[in-house]
Amino acid sequence: MLVAFVTSLRRFCLSFALLLFTVPALAKDTPFQVIEWPSNGTPALRFTFDKLKQLEGGGRMRGYTVSVAVQNLSPRLIPGARFSLYLFDKNKVRVGEDFIAINNVGPGETVKLQFATSASGVPVSLSIQAPTQTTKTVSLTVNSVPQGAVLKLDQTELGPTPRVINVTVGKHLLSFSKEGFTAGVYPLEISPEDVSGGSVSYELGASAFDSIELRDGSVLSGDLVSISGMDVEIRVGGNIQHIDRNKIRRVMFVQRGTPVPNLPAATATNP
Repeated sequence: MLVAFVTSLRRFCLSFALLLFTVPALAKDTPFQVIEWPSNGTPALRFTFDKLKQLEGGGRMRGYTVSVAVQNLSPRLIPGARFSLYLFDKNKVRVGEDFIAINNVGPGETVKLQFATSASGVPVSLSIQAPTQTTKTVSLTVNSVPQGAVLKLDQTELGPTPRVINVTVGKHLLSFSKEGFTAGVYPLEISPEDVSGGSVSYELGASAFDSIELRDGSVLSGDLVSISGMDVEIRVGGNIQHIDRNKIRRVMFVQRGTPVPNLPAATATNP
């Protein structure tokens, strides 16, 4: 009887010891959080996060090391992807953010990543989000000769030149128009390799009218009537305007054909 009791006690102590050893091991292997992406439909990736380990120091901002295993659940190779990582505290307040980038992950393959991040609080949950695709644009300075032409990008009016515009990748048409000048278009093609900072200058066609360029940069186009010591008279749209000569930078004349005099009609004569 005593021997049976001792044997049972030994078995109990051994089982209890095994239990004490197993519980920490299970707790150590329990992931901090598992996220499947996308959340709706058939998931393509599974993110398994280990518990975040806080770094020493850091002051108000806490530093953490993050270990994550990313598994490709899809039947296709994932050549490259970048995800935003957000950290939240117990009140669902976002206290930190970072990103996760993976490259060339084959079907069923798992990659293990580790990186350091920081947070302004104690993170208790995570979320990931695939960044939205942004359309690349290139900044261009567009000017015209003369300045002040109405600029259009693919039929959308942008205002007078000179002007800085943002153009997306692809083929476009820049249209220039100015009263008194022949309008024109400029074909433009932006490649994915192009960078911002370029410029385009377009010279409008010959003016159909005389032009007066004022010192403030504006230009009047019309028929020049007369020039006196202090005054210039020009007809613009059928209306006569008088301009102080001190406000004029230069006057540009349009060459016109020599008028043919009205000669009497020839009459036939009999020899």
